[in-house]
Amino acid sequence: MDEADRQLLRRCRLSLVSQLQVAPLWDTLLNRELFSPDMIEDIQRAGSGSRRDQARQLITDLETRGSQALPLFISCLEDTGQETLASLLRTSRQAAKQDLGAIRPLDLHPVVIRPVELKPEEPSKPPPGKLASAVLGPEELWPSRPEARRPVGIGSGGFSDVCAPGRAKGNADLAYVLNADPCGHCLIINNVNFCPESGLRTRTGSNIDCERMQRRFHLLHFMVNVKCDLTAKQMVQALVELARRDHGTLDCCVVVVLSHGCQASHFQFPGAVYGTDGCPVSIEKIVNIFNGTSCPSLGGKPKLFFIQACGGEQKDHGFEVASMSPEDGTAESNPEPDAVPFQEGQGAVDQPDAVSSLPTPSDILVSYSTFPGFVSWRDTTSGSWYIETLDGVLEQRAHCEDLLTLLLRVSNAVSVKGIYKQIPGCFNFLRKKLFFKT
Repeated sequence: MDEADRQLLRRCRLSLVSQLQVAPLWDTLLNRELFSPDMIEDIQRAGSGSRRDQARQLITDLETRGSQALPLFISCLEDTGQETLASLLRTSRQAAKQDLGAIRPLDLHPVVIRPVELKPEEPSKPPPGKLASAVLGPEELWPSRPEARRPVGIGSGGFSDVCAPGRAKGNADLAYVLNADPCGHCLIINNVNFCPESGLRTRTGSNIDCERMQRRFHLLHFMVNVKCDLTAKQMVQALVELARRDHGTLDCCVVVVLSHGCQASHFQFPGAVYGTDGCPVSIEKIVNIFNGTSCPSLGGKPKLFFIQACGGEQKDHGFEVASMSPEDGTAESNPEPDAVPFQEGQGAVDQPDAVSSLPTPSDILVSYSTFPGFVSWRDTTSGSWYIETLDGVLEQRAHCEDLLTLLLRVSNAVSVKGIYKQIPGCFNFLRKKLFFKT
């Protein structure tokens, strides 16, 4: 869907959510192949299953359905007798196109601005009997001032306190207690091969990432389960099965997703990842499967999500800085992006209850391989930049540093790789520091 149609849907969102009758639309949407049966089921289960929740999810998912999604949706409204909404969208779309066509570039002419010649001012002399002012530098004002030391607080996250984790590890108010052995479950979803109809390429090199994460989290005392090449529906099923397990005797839970990705409308967590059938699963949906209602045995315990997937289609060329390492400008390998044929924008909140009905994301951290909107690079022979770096940092520093400091190291290391640039980031809702059990 192009940006103009996407913005039109968001402007009309309030009217659509309040007036749209979804029940008559299901068959029409299937017949016109706007949505698959699995996607219709997901929309019907959205939120509490009310008409408003279903309408809200339908409008959100419509943005992912390609360039002809809006005109096809208007036709579906007409076929089901919802002419008022169809007319609203049709006339608004036509008006937007006319406004766009009326914009013409300004006829600008360059103007040459010449420098103004300035004459140097002569220093003024103070009148007799009066003192002249003097500007004192730091040496004159504080001739023997000692250099001040920067205080470091317990919760600052600075490097000076994280390498001595004994203070935090032994205090349940400052750090999560990860004493169980095994520590918890780790689910790795590794999507490599996609159906031809999806238009998504094979993710060569992803198996290397999968092996790295499987070995690393096993060494960190997690029970690791790997699932490969799952459709969107199978991904949700695997996540739900994990959430329904009894985590009562465990201290943590980890989910790693390796797939193609895209941007998606969201309220809390941006982005979506693709199943092998080409259908997206939003990061927000993945995270909310593990909320306090769906997974009470993980209440108050850290839930960690590591997402290796594209955030969009933009390629970051970076900006020039002084060289920090000999690898800054090299590109000996041929990295591929986990990119997608289309890009979505961020969705606007249509009404207050849309936010308040979502669960509070406490004790959750979502680590993204790239900034929202940009591609994430993967080498076909050595795996993705993000996973390779994450594995190395965990190997070298997990014994003495907390998770947020480790992720800062990952971001810094990935940011100097290659000609095209990439920087990982995270959404952190953890309440304490987290030190892995090593």
